[in-house]
Amino acid sequence: MSQLHSVDSSSESLSLRERWRALRQAQPRARARDAAEQFGVSEAELLASGVGDDVVRLDNRVGEILSRLESLGPVMALTRNESAVHEKRGVYQQLELHSSRALFLGEDIDLRLFLSHWRFAFASQEGGASNGKRSLQFFDDTGTAIHKVFLEEDSHVAAFERLVAEFASGEQSPLLPVVRREPPAPPRPDITVDVQGLRGAWLALRDTHEFFGMLQRFEVARVQALRLVGADLALPVEPGALTWVLEQAAASQVPIMVFVGNRGAIQIHTGPVQKVRPTGPWMNVLDHGFNLHVRADHIATAWIVRKPTIDGVVTSVELFDSAGETIALLFGKRKPGQPEAPAWRALTEQLTRALPLPEESP
Repeated sequence: MSQLHSVDSSSESLSLRERWRALRQAQPRARARDAAEQFGVSEAELLASGVGDDVVRLDNRVGEILSRLESLGPVMALTRNESAVHEKRGVYQQLELHSSRALFLGEDIDLRLFLSHWRFAFASQEGGASNGKRSLQFFDDTGTAIHKVFLEEDSHVAAFERLVAEFASGEQSPLLPVVRREPPAPPRPDITVDVQGLRGAWLALRDTHEFFGMLQRFEVARVQALRLVGADLALPVEPGALTWVLEQAAASQVPIMVFVGNRGAIQIHTGPVQKVRPTGPWMNVLDHGFNLHVRADHIATAWIVRKPTIDGVVTSVELFDSAGETIALLFGKRKPGQPEAPAWRALTEQLTRALPLPEESP
């Protein structure tokens, strides 16, 4: 979350590994994602530069690796996108593994994983064998991080070492065949969208998990659908909605669900939030088992979204960047078969009055 300063590397003559080492010596808190951007490479390429030193490439046997995560004991799970970082502490439990999907349904670590996007896997032991920071890190074909697992003081180091030894790849080259990320296709013109059909399908939803399929069926982008479907189903509010909801939820102890994801993983926190703290452009939750960091200045639009289900209407607060990419989704705590908590619904109704979007806003 900190800004990096250039390190005098006499530049091109130094390898990526040497430049990264020099930067870490000068700025021990430097984050790999920020450094990769500074160096003009992907984060996976930057991590791979340490192969043979403190990094081991792993075979991409994702399902088998996931099945071993519980053996690591209590760890920290991290999933992020360009604007939000979601960290949960606990044990990877209740794995459900399917051909291209996996779920962890534990009380603390709750994940939805889309394995077709998982391309590169690494084990890192930054700082040396005795007291180094151990992690497993997974990336897509563009070298963008999908998910990371960090060991903590009470994690099982021996299990980590066994996992690394078993899954170490025969290919330990520091060079990765990453592909260039293509920008998302722009939404098709509003006039071509069957708005009446979309609204009818929305009102006929029986489960929130049907929502993505509905968007695909009508070939409509998510924010575009929110704009078109009607204010009774999707109401825009001020981008400050994230801060407002987190502060109100903390003050009233209304338990919530916070979803942060990317194309390969969605990570979920369920429960109360307590320590809500702004730091510069970041809005943070700094609780014992859950940390959230969101670039509040990246939130271009915020919406109160209502989806019918067999359990009644489910209300979410949804946050998007200027390109229409999802930053985070917030719901009230609930399980399938349960109606939405009245306290959460009341909070979202209060949000409509607290932060209405001025009519002149686009």
